[in-house]
Amino acid sequence: MPNNNYDAILIVSFGGPEQRDDVIPFLENVLRGKPVPRERMLEVAEHYYHFDGISPINGQVRDFIAALRPELDRAGINLPIYWGNRNWNPLLPDTMRQMAADGVQRVLAVFTSAYSSYSGCRQYRENVIAARELVGATAPTIDKVRVFYNHPDFIAANVERIRSAFEQLPEASRAVARVAFTAHSIPLSMANNCNYAVQLNETCRLIASAMELPAERWSLVYQSRSGRPGDPWLEPDVVDHVRTLHHQGAKSLVIAPVGFLSDHMEVLFDLDEEAREACQELGIDMARAATVGTHPLYISMVRELIQERLGTTSERRAIGHFGPSHDVCPTDCCLYTIPTRPAAAH
Repeated sequence: MPNNNYDAILIVSFGGPEQRDDVIPFLENVLRGKPVPRERMLEVAEHYYHFDGISPINGQVRDFIAALRPELDRAGINLPIYWGNRNWNPLLPDTMRQMAADGVQRVLAVFTSAYSSYSGCRQYRENVIAARELVGATAPTIDKVRVFYNHPDFIAANVERIRSAFEQLPEASRAVARVAFTAHSIPLSMANNCNYAVQLNETCRLIASAMELPAERWSLVYQSRSGRPGDPWLEPDVVDHVRTLHHQGAKSLVIAPVGFLSDHMEVLFDLDEEAREACQELGIDMARAATVGTHPLYISMVRELIQERLGTTSERRAIGHFGPSHDVCPTDCCLYTIPTRPAAAH
C-alpha cells in the first residue's frame, strides 16, 4: 500500500534563463562537469540570445502549476505546490530550504519528464538527494510519481496536438503527410543503460496506432545533441531526416516533439527555426505539433498519478506492450557516468 502521508507536491524541472544576463551562468550550470567544449556552449548561447535570452520553460512551468492547482482542488487534494529547478531559479536547494522552514516533512515530486533516462529521471533524483544534504536534518523526504510515457491520457493529449498540426497543412497533402516524432538525443553510453529509446518508440507506436498511421508514414528522430562531435549519440537528427524525406519524395511533414512536455528552447530553435528552414529550402510543407503543455488531459493525468501515490485510487493506467512503471526506482536504474571533460575544453 502507498504511504499517503504527504505534506506537499514538488514540481522538479530543468530551469531556464529569463534575461540575457542569465544565459551564460545558466549554461555553465547545465554543462558543469560535462565534456562540452566552451565554443559549443557559446554557440548554444546564441540560440538563447536569438530570443533575447529568455527561455520559455520557467513561464511554462508557472502555467502548468496554475493549471494543476484547480485540478487538485477539485479532487480534494489541498496540498501546497512547490517548485525547484536543476539549473536556474528557483533552484532546488532553495526550495528545499523553504519547505523545511514551512515544516514540510514528506513530499511527492513530479519530474517534468515522461521517460526513464539518466538526465530525465536519475539525475533529478540525485539533485534531490544533494539538495536534502545541503539542508540537513530538517529536509523533507521526497518520493516521485512514476514515468508516464504509456499513460492513455498522455497519448490522447499528444494525438490531439498532432491532429491540430495536420490541420495546418494543405488539405490535399494531409492524407500522405509524414510524421517525425522528435525527442532530445542522448549519448549512446547513456541510452544503453536505460529504457529511454524503448519507451519513446512505444509512445510513438501508441500515438500512430490511435491515429491509424501506417508504419511507413512515421519515424522517431532526435534533436538538440551536444557534446563532443566524435561521441555517438542517438540518431537520426531531425534535420538529416528532413533531407532523407526529401530524397524519398515527401512533400508534407508534421513534426511532433513528443519527447518534450513544453515548448521550450530546444523546440523553438531546433524545430521552429532549423527544421522549418530545412523544410522550406527543400519544398516540404511543415507543421509543428504543440507539446502537451497544459492540455487538460495531461493535467488530469498528473492529478491521477498523484492520487495513485496518495492512495485515493487503486487503478494504475497504462496501455500498450508494457505495464505501469515502478514507483520506486531500483538502485541500478539508468546508471550513467558523465565523461571527464577534455583538457582542451577548459
